[in-house]
Amino acid sequence: MISLRETMRGGRPIAQSRPWPRHVVDQTGWLRVIREISKGHGDMLGLWSDGADVHMAAVDHESSEFGIVTIECPKGRFPSVGRMHPPALRLERAIRDIYGLQADGSSDLRNWLDHGRWGVRRPGAKPEPSKASGDAYAFLAAEGAPLHQIPVGPVHAGIIEPGHFRFSANGEVVVRLEERFGYAHKGIEQLMVNAPLDRAARLAGRVSGDSTVAYSLAFANAVEAALEIEVPQRAIYLRALMAELERVANHIGDIGAICNDASFSLMHTHCAILRERVLRASRLCFGHRLMMDRIVPGGVVDDLTMEGAVALHALVSGAKKIIPRFVDLYGDTTSIQDRTVGAGFLRPELVKQYGCGGVIGRASGRGFDARRLPGYAPYPELSFKVGSAHAGDVDARVWVRFDDIKASFGLIEQILDKMPAGPIRIESLPAPSEAREGAALIEGFRGEIFVWVKLGASGAVQRCHLRDPSWFQWPLLEAVIEGNIVADFPLCNKSFNCSYSGHDL
Repeated sequence: MISLRETMRGGRPIAQSRPWPRHVVDQTGWLRVIREISKGHGDMLGLWSDGADVHMAAVDHESSEFGIVTIECPKGRFPSVGRMHPPALRLERAIRDIYGLQADGSSDLRNWLDHGRWGVRRPGAKPEPSKASGDAYAFLAAEGAPLHQIPVGPVHAGIIEPGHFRFSANGEVVVRLEERFGYAHKGIEQLMVNAPLDRAARLAGRVSGDSTVAYSLAFANAVEAALEIEVPQRAIYLRALMAELERVANHIGDIGAICNDASFSLMHTHCAILRERVLRASRLCFGHRLMMDRIVPGGVVDDLTMEGAVALHALVSGAKKIIPRFVDLYGDTTSIQDRTVGAGFLRPELVKQYGCGGVIGRASGRGFDARRLPGYAPYPELSFKVGSAHAGDVDARVWVRFDDIKASFGLIEQILDKMPAGPIRIESLPAPSEAREGAALIEGFRGEIFVWVKLGASGAVQRCHLRDPSWFQWPLLEAVIEGNIVADFPLCNKSFNCSYSGHDL
């Protein structure tokens, strides 16, 4: 029996692909990879196109090895991945909208990112002008009586990104939820084409602003893999420090927001205060509250001063006293437990099928964390425990966030204690003599962020794909709300906190 690892390596190798091998396979090889993933022998990490070919990144469970397979599409068609592996359906629809490549055998031929308002079709390949009038969207039907529909969005009551949610309900009980996104599409992949590295790095950091550190780190790691360069050790530690500050700021904010959606405003206020302290410390240390544009290919742009280190030690010391109080306040408040325990249950088999990572996956028993697998510096040199649970409900997702916050503050202490001296950046990156490719998988606060980049001989970006964890999390929100009441949707939604912008590219 041929394993997924052997199948992914069964085609024509691409020499300049690092750190994961990429192989061009024929239709038979492509279908074999799909079958192995659909059987649960591996996870699909990404599915994207460069306009001519379609690429798929995957990890083999048995060997824990990563790889990329490519199928050439001279006739503008490729065998559908989503036909056997549903997590690929939205990605295939996005490929068709942007590049015009058709997934043969797909069960969903509707547009995804293209709402008929761009004034052009297939902007990534051979664009054709079209009248920007808007396309009718056929939501899936829900049968049974008596049912009614509740449309929500894309404009919402709060200051949040746009997304449309179509509920089919029997009274207050949700029978079906269907999402529609694409309203925040920015054309990131097309903006990346021929962009110099400095501009491309800025674009990567703006895919989803709350994950700007994680995206910048993923892009930088992919570029550095392509160029085969080693970043100074101090820069590696500073990057991890920023990543953990971003993680705790978002997790603290999420816990407060979940509680606020259940009218537990006291917890929301306490979390907002602590999150503000983290953001102010980030600004003091790195010159920006979100630390945007601080990580670049080759290193970082700002060093940590003694004043900054003292401020971070004080932040961690204070947080270690406050977080246990938050835990007690949340766990001992019956009213919030009544709302979160049992709400929005996510089945472990769905988590496994979608390769769902981050808090959402770990709260339903899937303990994946990119800091551990494939792993990247400096995390193998640090000690931390990844949060996990099996209840799979809103409550479990809160507790996993608490565990991650504790782990991140512990990591911040270790990073500060082990911070090496030395330079923080390679001032001049080498220019490749030929096209190079690099890939990276980084653990953001939502889960793993995948980046693939192809550099030309000039050093400019030829193609770049950035995959947000929300691609494999948004569909699961549709599943967890079924059987819950409409009023619990904000609670379930906030416990996921998927990114609109990161999904819409």
